[in-house]
Amino acid sequence: MLTSPLADAPAIREPRHAPVAHVTRGGVVESTHYGSLVVLDGDGTLRFHLGDPHAACYPRSALKPVQAVAMVRAGLPLDGELLALATGSHSGEERHLAATRRILALADLTEDDLRNVPDLPYDPAVRDTWIRQDRQPSKLAQNCSGKHAAMLTLCKLNGWPLHDYDAPQHPLQQVIAQTVEDLTGQRIAHVTVDGCGTPLFAVSLHGLARAAARIATGAPGTPEHRVADALRSHPEMASGTGRDVARLMRAVPGLLAKDGFEGVQTAALPDGRALALKIADGNDRARGPVTAAALALAGVDPQLLTGLTGEPAYGGGRPVGALRPAAALNPPAPPTHP
Repeated sequence: MLTSPLADAPAIREPRHAPVAHVTRGGVVESTHYGSLVVLDGDGTLRFHLGDPHAACYPRSALKPVQAVAMVRAGLPLDGELLALATGSHSGEERHLAATRRILALADLTEDDLRNVPDLPYDPAVRDTWIRQDRQPSKLAQNCSGKHAAMLTLCKLNGWPLHDYDAPQHPLQQVIAQTVEDLTGQRIAHVTVDGCGTPLFAVSLHGLARAAARIATGAPGTPEHRVADALRSHPEMASGTGRDVARLMRAVPGLLAKDGFEGVQTAALPDGRALALKIADGNDRARGPVTAAALALAGVDPQLLTGLTGEPAYGGGRPVGALRPAAALNPPAPPTHP
């Protein structure tokens, strides 16, 4: 389903990151987060970039919407909250576990068939409850179980082997790799193993933003539109109660957003404006404020982003500083769009 010639794979190098956020205390910069980001206009042209968005990087779970598009293209019969779960990184709430079981039941499969690693729930409060109840790590509770359940279900429906669905040479993973290249518009630079055990494909932030835009602008009836509609309609199923990525999608009409471990974030609007970013040190505290600043650069009304721009730094129980985007992310604001 390739729509145009692919660009060469991005270069594998030490990224030339730039400062993207500072933590100030008493008017002095105490800490600096480096990173890279890219913002695209609706026609795909480069609107803003900082750092090194053309170097190869690992998208981690920010790639899950692309993986979901690949599975829908190959016949995955999910929609709504179940497709959102397959596209997301859930918090391990009981509704997430129950929905994962529902996906598995479609193909007469169980938790034992999953090949993701057992874990405690991702959400701290949910995890603490599990520990108090002496519940053990499980494959269902691990944040990628919805994706793995969808992969298994698709393999069962297509007659593909189940025991090695996470192997790079498996037909499922080959379909996903082709879709990654199609939606990013570039060849994959490298393949390794993600934390949950499935193949992880290195692409550039620029390519990742293009993929997010392709999904966000998918025409009705296409796999891209089905995935985007599921995420927009059920952001908490793709993440969890109180998660910042769900609040972001609720705050900005039509926004499609997905986070990933090690400080990765994508976001795209229905008109094709899109962004992708990576916090160099992998620290998650800078991801939200930098995402909000990048969305403002894309033309999103900053008033919609209130509450997503960073937490204060405290001293003696009172605010004495803050985490704020670097000055390079605060040029004169572009015209806002609805």
